[in-house]
Amino acid sequence: MQFIGALLVSLAVVTAAVEIDRTKARPIEEFDHYWAHLPTELQALHDSRPSGRITNGREAIPGQFPYHGVLNMEFDLGIGVCGSSILSRNYILTAAHCVDGAHGGWVIVGAHDRLIAEPTQQTISFEVEGVSIHPGYTLDRIRNDIATVRLTSSMEFNDRVQPIRLPSRTDGRTFSGMLGTISGHGRTSDASPDLSPVLRYAINPILTNANCLEQWGNAVQYIEPQNICLSGYAGRSACNSDSGGPLTVQDNEESLQVGVLSFGPLAGCESGIPTVYARVTYYLDWILANSDIEDAAVLKLTIEKDN
Repeated sequence: MQFIGALLVSLAVVTAAVEIDRTKARPIEEFDHYWAHLPTELQALHDSRPSGRITNGREAIPGQFPYHGVLNMEFDLGIGVCGSSILSRNYILTAAHCVDGAHGGWVIVGAHDRLIAEPTQQTISFEVEGVSIHPGYTLDRIRNDIATVRLTSSMEFNDRVQPIRLPSRTDGRTFSGMLGTISGHGRTSDASPDLSPVLRYAINPILTNANCLEQWGNAVQYIEPQNICLSGYAGRSACNSDSGGPLTVQDNEESLQVGVLSFGPLAGCESGIPTVYARVTYYLDWILANSDIEDAAVLKLTIEKDN
């Protein structure tokens, strides 16, 4: 995540070309190419950025978030890790800043502990040609921070691997006041450089943009209608390496993705200041045009058919 301003299955599908050293993944925020694209006034934050995690949250129950993917990106200086969500057998959704500049990589789905080759996991590679970054993406004011990734082979859907449901074109809700859930493998403590081996999550209310702007104060230029905000109440928050992960709400007893994690406050993950996401309903047409999903309204039918 960017920091700105002061179910038991035995099948595992692994592409042979993917060679994984699970211990060397680093938060995307540690790579110099990420900072080089930020506005000049934010360059000074390079050496003062906070570390963090899914703060004051909980460890997920294995299989609790079958739509979550651990996205690993290959850069010149190493492997970065972000969150993602499953759109279909062939596509995942993430933040643009996670895959911008990547040479390729892989996603692990069906994972609880990302450091263990669990029998529930499927590890599938992607190439740079499969990455679609929103054409309006820029780190100047952090606009249009959203991307889709086409995988080199298809996932197998099962109890631990399922696509996320997206809002329909006719869904005009802002989702403010609803409880939002963010999941991820971000850092395990503010003092440790280590990422969480296991999937964690936090739940807080989704805010109106007006309330979010009020809490962000002088950084209001970074929050616009295409964003959606999750409260940081009680220090429950996403943080470094949770970037690109899905913000979901419960809708008719199903998880519905309403945001893609983009950035958070310099004050820290436990500061209580909201985290900010790309709003899925704003980008829905772009997501559909850059994946193999024909219509978000049929996602529920797709899931039922695959089961």
